[in-house]
Amino acid sequence: MSKSSRRAFLTSSVLATAATVVAQPNINMSSSSFVIHQVFFWLKNQGSVADRKKLAEGLQKLSAIPEIQQLYVGFPASTEKREVVDNSWDVSELMFFNDLAAQKNYQDHPLHQAFIKEYAHLWEKVIVYDTLTIE
Repeated sequence: MSKSSRRAFLTSSVLATAATVVAQPNINMSSSSFVIHQVFFWLKNQGSVADRKKLAEGLQKLSAIPEIQQLYVGFPASTEKREVVDNSWDVSELMFFNDLAAQKNYQDHPLHQAFIKEYAHLWEKVIVYDTLTIE
């Protein structure tokens, strides 16, 4: 295997590993609704594989917060380029909570607050979308 092929393979492997699902499948599907918390991060150091990996690892640590029922961390997919597709972000998280109170507890949780303090220097922009599902 050539040096460049090996580097490409290792980079792909690292990225695939970082995008692995961290799940705690405990969503109360019998309730009428639940909260979906989706966050998109744009890195200050765009294109930095190291910063992207570090932020993804930090996000995965949040799975220790009991209120999080499921957590997914990922990078932009190489899907078809279309006017409605925005893949300008670097790292995203998708979380599920049983209700609004659980999402609020997550926001205030010491691990979440520590995550912000430890990793905020990596991003220049963050956008959050919170959804309360309908019946």
